[in-house]
Amino acid sequence: MLKSLRTFIQIHKRIKQHATIFSIVIVVILFGLFLEAYMHDFNLVYITLFFVFSFAFSAGPLGVLNLGHIQSTFVPSGRFFTGQEGKILVEVTNTSTTPSWSVTLHGKGSSMDLIQLKGETSNILSLPFTPTKRGIFEYAECYLESKYPLSTARLTLAIEGSYEGMAYPEPKGKSLETFLNEAETHYGEEKEFDGLRAYDASQKLSHIHWASVAKGELLVKTFIKETQTANLVFDFYKAGSNDEARLSQLCLWVLACEKKHLPFSVKLPNVQLSSHKESIDEILTTLATY
Repeated sequence: MLKSLRTFIQIHKRIKQHATIFSIVIVVILFGLFLEAYMHDFNLVYITLFFVFSFAFSAGPLGVLNLGHIQSTFVPSGRFFTGQEGKILVEVTNTSTTPSWSVTLHGKGSSMDLIQLKGETSNILSLPFTPTKRGIFEYAECYLESKYPLSTARLTLAIEGSYEGMAYPEPKGKSLETFLNEAETHYGEEKEFDGLRAYDASQKLSHIHWASVAKGELLVKTFIKETQTANLVFDFYKAGSNDEARLSQLCLWVLACEKKHLPFSVKLPNVQLSSHKESIDEILTTLATY
């Protein structure tokens, strides 16, 4: 008994309690029942007063135990790109044998509900996050909230620590196919037919798929190129009109090469990166921190 009380006190210290509109309603009801019992001395009023007070009093400890056994940690959340929505992942674990109910995860302007978390189980919740600038970012001030069981109090439990991630440049610009078409003499001749795609004014007129034009769609034929060089070379100064546009363009090409399993190198001022030596994440990190 003493051990359980000590555990409850430790849990209670971690949780903050906030009043709700139902808290005021309960106070008004109790006050009204007390006046009615005092003025008229009805046994039924005393019984009602006793039950209302009991329910309101027991809701506090039940709510604390419902939320207090939950532990939360940030987990690796994948890649983030400037201007694009990503997901901050939080692992929520119930260390108790009894389930927890009506828990909500709150972050920066967003939340996610968890109706039930069974005893001794974990769940991964996600919060949307869109970086506004490239480089290292920190996502903090997350907390769990519950109004269980009667909404007479709003209980909150802060998530310790923060999530530190890297926001890469926004991948946008000319496609890798457009880059290869513009540098065809350097990167080889067409080898195999590879399908159809929409015309974007960068392809040759001889590549137009006339059968699709007859059907009302302007499509062009694409080909796998027989590359004559060891790998593609992307030059920083030729990738755009300013630094941010160049970094975004290089990021797009790096991701396209990763998807197609193509070797490449990136020529930056004072440094050259190669997919043979550095990983994709290392190359993207260099672009993000340039």
